[in-house]
Amino acid sequence: MNWHDSLMAIEALEDAEFDLELVTRMQKASASTRARPVRFSTPTFKDYDGGELKGCAKNSFPAFSITGGACGLDCDHCQAKILEPMISATSPEILDAKVRTLVHTQDLGGFLLSGGSNRRNVIRYERYYPVIERLKREFPHLRIAIHTALTDERGARAMEAAGVDTAMMDVIGSDDTIREVYHLDRPVADFEATLAALCATRMQVTPHIVIGLHYGRLRGETAALEIIGRHKVSSLVLVVVMPFYARPGTFVIPETRDVGEIFLTARTLLPDREVLLGCARPAGLHKQVTDAYAVMAGLDGIAFPAEGAVQVARTIGRPFEQQHACCSIKLGRRQDGDAKGAYPVRADATDPTSAPLFSGARA
Repeated sequence: MNWHDSLMAIEALEDAEFDLELVTRMQKASASTRARPVRFSTPTFKDYDGGELKGCAKNSFPAFSITGGACGLDCDHCQAKILEPMISATSPEILDAKVRTLVHTQDLGGFLLSGGSNRRNVIRYERYYPVIERLKREFPHLRIAIHTALTDERGARAMEAAGVDTAMMDVIGSDDTIREVYHLDRPVADFEATLAALCATRMQVTPHIVIGLHYGRLRGETAALEIIGRHKVSSLVLVVVMPFYARPGTFVIPETRDVGEIFLTARTLLPDREVLLGCARPAGLHKQVTDAYAVMAGLDGIAFPAEGAVQVARTIGRPFEQQHACCSIKLGRRQDGDAKGAYPVRADATDPTSAPLFSGARA
């Protein structure tokens, strides 16, 4: 089966253009990845209805921002807009109350804790740790993820001691990008030091790489992948810069072919790690092509998959499952064998909420 020709037969992708040479290389490299299930994640910090998969009707895994919409860095690519869909929790008391309400009324499975950085790319979570510790003690089923920003060994140990399950951070491989886009006077080495400190704990560590972070052009992505390859991370999340967050004229949209190349490079350099496509990426046809490349490159998960992604998985024979949680965190299984918040399905299934679990599925 020629993958490129098969893509043309998928109705949702009839207007899409794929690079023949790249798709051919992905197909040739697929012997070791095609049997890996791809997890389609639909967390609830924004509405989702992709047609092929449905969003969750309840707050099973929301995101909270401890700074509301405020951020001291005001990075060129984001300008704090990524915080806007999150639930504001600007005091420990507010976070505690909102989490408890969701636990009791909407069967909360876990949450993401985030917020805006200060000018040193540090987020001051310290006063929230007693709340996290208490919530984990009273509701041990909760899975808690945190955006760490930059930290040190002491900060990483404090997160671990509070009961954080998953630590997430951006890894940037270019000093120019850190200085020009982040407006931050810290070197690449500080990002690797943070990653090393997190990996020295028992937390799951899930670094992120923003593809095209340098104003839409590739710079430092491969270096960032090499940094991650030197450390025992749980998984890697790739996202694509979203120029509509930026000031007009400052960014270009990365070419989908360039994005696909990074997917394939990541899969090659990290063959034994989970590589996931996160929430942030340009919308529309660009997203459809990007998500198709992610499936074909052998990525292990896609957040909020575009129309056509499920059909691509079916077409190339990759098993898939749906999970209502942040792509960076995997929910545990109940004793009855079903994953809490997840709907595993076989590659030929049409109803993700009713199909049985296929052999070897991961949630």
